[in-house]
Amino acid sequence: MTTTHVRSVDMEERWFLYDAREHNLGRMAAQIARQLMGKDRPTYTPSEAGGTHVVVIHGASPRLTGTKAQTKLYKHYTGYPGGLREVPLARVAESRPRDIVTLAVRRMLPKNRLGRNLLRRLKVYPGDEHPHAAQQPVKVENN
Repeated sequence: MTTTHVRSVDMEERWFLYDAREHNLGRMAAQIARQLMGKDRPTYTPSEAGGTHVVVIHGASPRLTGTKAQTKLYKHYTGYPGGLREVPLARVAESRPRDIVTLAVRRMLPKNRLGRNLLRRLKVYPGDEHPHAAQQPVKVENN
């Protein structure tokens, strides 16, 4: 058997469109991360970008289940003693609405140079307008 190594420049680029109001946040983020890495293709290569771009509209108001809208906290550590900061979802939604989807996807990608490169292929827009109509993104329906 021979192992094929497909380079990212040889992969055909694909564009997907997600409407965040139609998908649960965590399931959508997992599916987006899988597509960005290229794990949904038979030519998956762990060390290469998957050749996929994802556009998310209505990123400021994704669908949340249960009481996550009231109880979800975004935590980060400043590096100083006692520097654990907790920001509720409502405050993130009003100050940085794109971060709700972006952080969910970012935390599911590899924590290295490749993961940062993959995150650049994710475009999140708080409303329903996006400038990527020329790429003809394929709308992903809720499964």
